[in-house]
Amino acid sequence: MNKSLCSVWLLVLLVGMWPVLAFQKEDPAAQTIRAKIAEYRQAHEMDILRELADFLSIPNVASDGENITRNARWLTSRLRRRGIRTRLLQANGSPPAVYGELPTPGARRTIILYAHYDGQPVVPTLWETDPWQPVLKDERGRLIPWSSLSSPVNGEWRLYARSASDDKAPIVAILAAIDALRDARIPLSVNVKFLFEGEEEAGSPHLPAIINRYADLLRADALLLCDGPVHQTRRMQVFFGARGVVDLEMTVYGPTRPLHSGHYGNWAPNPAALLTHLLASMRDTEARILIDGFYDDVRPLTETERRALAEHPHIDTQLRRTLGLARTEGEGRPLVEQIMQPAMNIRGLESGRVGAQARNVIPTEARASIDFRLVPRQTPDKVRSLVEAHIRRQGFFIVHQTPDIETRRAHANIVKLEWGPGYPPARTSMDLPVSRAVVRVIEEAVGRSIIRLPTLGGSGPMYLFLDVLKVPAIGVPIVNHDNNQHAPNENLRLQNLWDGINIYAHLLGRLGEVWESVERRTGSMK
Repeated sequence: MNKSLCSVWLLVLLVGMWPVLAFQKEDPAAQTIRAKIAEYRQAHEMDILRELADFLSIPNVASDGENITRNARWLTSRLRRRGIRTRLLQANGSPPAVYGELPTPGARRTIILYAHYDGQPVVPTLWETDPWQPVLKDERGRLIPWSSLSSPVNGEWRLYARSASDDKAPIVAILAAIDALRDARIPLSVNVKFLFEGEEEAGSPHLPAIINRYADLLRADALLLCDGPVHQTRRMQVFFGARGVVDLEMTVYGPTRPLHSGHYGNWAPNPAALLTHLLASMRDTEARILIDGFYDDVRPLTETERRALAEHPHIDTQLRRTLGLARTEGEGRPLVEQIMQPAMNIRGLESGRVGAQARNVIPTEARASIDFRLVPRQTPDKVRSLVEAHIRRQGFFIVHQTPDIETRRAHANIVKLEWGPGYPPARTSMDLPVSRAVVRVIEEAVGRSIIRLPTLGGSGPMYLFLDVLKVPAIGVPIVNHDNNQHAPNENLRLQNLWDGINIYAHLLGRLGEVWESVERRTGSMK
């Protein structure tokens, strides 16, 4: 082989090994934290799991005020046990948000750790076990009695309960990380504030008022959202944005009573048919939204964001196989590109009956439940306006309350629209010193490069932190991607909990120093 070819192959080899080589010269402080945290965790696995199981046993649906208060009290007591000053934040009769402060002598930066302690509603009959009685299962799905547990605990085992992953596990991981750092006598590198919300799964309706009321108390230099899953490859990922969301309930009307389809078919308008035609006018089979002007406000990706997407692992083929999909929407574009775009999701349809309960009738109404996912520069108000203008162009008369008989007689096609409050999207710059520092610290924690995602596919109240608190917000998720989030049999892979403790400990113990180092190197104090 000639020298030129050898040089090329050497270059390719070095590029491929770069993530490994880069971490062979990591800071000794990071190596110390990793070793000490692992040592603590291995010695206290049972205590950590019991604390999480105790937390999970408290029902936490946001509308259940009594139990939400129990969750808040549990959190307050656990923070105070660790010497963290706490108080409950409320506004306009909201459920309590749990706030805590942990100052660090000499620290020049303050971060907020945000998570939510409420969970999605449950239908117990759809669960294999009681959603409020945490259970452990091994890799084959067999129950593991708590009484038989002993250390070391297999990281591939899973803990099943509502909010096991979304979001109680990250909260307990943060608490365990603080314990581990103290046990190792490793000081925190930042001042820490805690904000644990109790109605995120209900759309955070009171969070804007809470943030406005307590803006001075919540003043910080950055906020880390401890929500969401790791990547489908099980690699750690950091996200810098979240899509906005606005939901819509649509009802289309037919006759005032069900009509025999033989006697009245082809004469009385069928609301199910009307609704499906209306929906087809709004979205095509490639997920393109057909509403005029819907994409006009979409902000293009930056060069840094495009590079991050280009570095994203190619997982679509495996995902299609796993999910039994012969095709995907978006004309072949990868998943990671599609979630950077707005979306219209039809999350439910209802009209008449099907299967054994079907009847030969024309139904009286048809309903659709929709959510729109929004990306930077789109707003819920603008989307509402565009959608309603489109529906009118399709020949529908829009109402926002159930129409009376005179209204139904006066208009051929009536649709009732019931909009949710919604909230806008948000995205933090990936080029900020804090953004780079968070990535670097997590890479030190896991010993390899991580995935950077400009925007997570899901939605959250991230905009409040950027727009109201005026602080950069970065998502640091730790839970497994296949956790059945929002669904029956929600679960947590225990290795994700162990990894999360390590990651949060590194952020608490290293972020301040690394952040200042990045600022010195870039000459930026933003």
